[in-house]
Amino acid sequence: MTSQNALFTPIKIGNKTAVNRFVINAMECCDSDKEGNPTERTYERYANLFNGQAGLIDLEAITVTYENRGREWQLSIMPHNEPALTKFVSSLRKVNDKPLFIFQLTHAGELSHPDFSKRVCVKPLHGFGGDLLSEEDIERILDEFVEAAKVAYRAGADGVDLKLCHGYLGSQLLRPYNDRKWKYGGSWENRSRFAFELIERVVREINDPNFLVGSKVSVWEGFPGGCGSAGPDSSVMDLTESIALVKGLEERGASYILQSAGSPSITLALSQPDKKIPDYAYLHHTFTKVLKDNLKPETVVIGSAYSIFRDGKNALQALEQEKKTLLYWGDKNIRDGVVDMVALGRQSLADPFTPAKLIDGKESEVNWCTADDHCIELLIRQRGVGCCTFNKPYTEALQQVRKEEGLLKAKRT
Repeated sequence: MTSQNALFTPIKIGNKTAVNRFVINAMECCDSDKEGNPTERTYERYANLFNGQAGLIDLEAITVTYENRGREWQLSIMPHNEPALTKFVSSLRKVNDKPLFIFQLTHAGELSHPDFSKRVCVKPLHGFGGDLLSEEDIERILDEFVEAAKVAYRAGADGVDLKLCHGYLGSQLLRPYNDRKWKYGGSWENRSRFAFELIERVVREINDPNFLVGSKVSVWEGFPGGCGSAGPDSSVMDLTESIALVKGLEERGASYILQSAGSPSITLALSQPDKKIPDYAYLHHTFTKVLKDNLKPETVVIGSAYSIFRDGKNALQALEQEKKTLLYWGDKNIRDGVVDMVALGRQSLADPFTPAKLIDGKESEVNWCTADDHCIELLIRQRGVGCCTFNKPYTEALQQVRKEEGLLKAKRT
């Protein structure tokens, strides 16, 4: 590929400019300290990503509360974290001041882990559940999100990603499944209230047109009653509400939408296509095109599920290898108006320097993600997350946790 690949070109997002079309997806890696602040390992990971020269980097799912969280060693964003986060941003700007840096703000809701936090829900979902949230609880959580956005702003972030995807609280409220009779359930007006009030408040209270506000959304969660389904118990895909969501966010000040799909705790292969059956990646192309067709040209649409394409060595059928690559599909989809930017998740763990290597014409030097998903295994087991194929400490960590689990099983029997 030449330097003319569309992935290598700049793009304006709101009042800022990304130097290229590569985005680093928010990847939870469970290596904070006990206060939820970045540790030496966190610094190392993000310094590598900043040296990797992506146009935009999305800080991993950083929790707005410690009361309800999914990871024991999850980064947090509350007033007490502000000094550490300010230092963190400043340090990374010294590594490379070109990438735009946004923070993904999250609340786990029914995905909160009961071993160290309180599991809560908007309506009990089979296999999850938790204490039922009240309207007063949601109003308090709105306050926590807004305060977190202010902390991000003061810490020097370029913007925030208000997480409305992947089965976390934002998507739990939006689902047709949330047909509970309350202020935040039942009708679309009620189910979208949290998302729309949140973005309105963040835009109004920060009041800086240079601060980027957007959201990562699951266009279709892929299970009955999930986001993008036709009703509370329907398995039929209907993107009417997903379109209404992104248009409503845009009307209230969103300068970008980060497209995703699925709920990893339920439909993992939809969120990140499986290496044996990678075809879900094409669904993501369809979803970004739907968003592009319904949003203004200046609203940037970022696409997910590109790691599976790698260097063309994948299980996709009916195409020659050179038309199965990340570079091919990124370039084609940008030129065809399917997407504006391309986000890398698992690939950013396998090789944080991927954008820099591709821009320099060193595709053969990229450590391509094998999609074995051992990184997800570490995440599920509440361990520090990294690539077990190319990063030895994480390989050893996975071996250790499997050994510990084997010993526990042996004791039980």
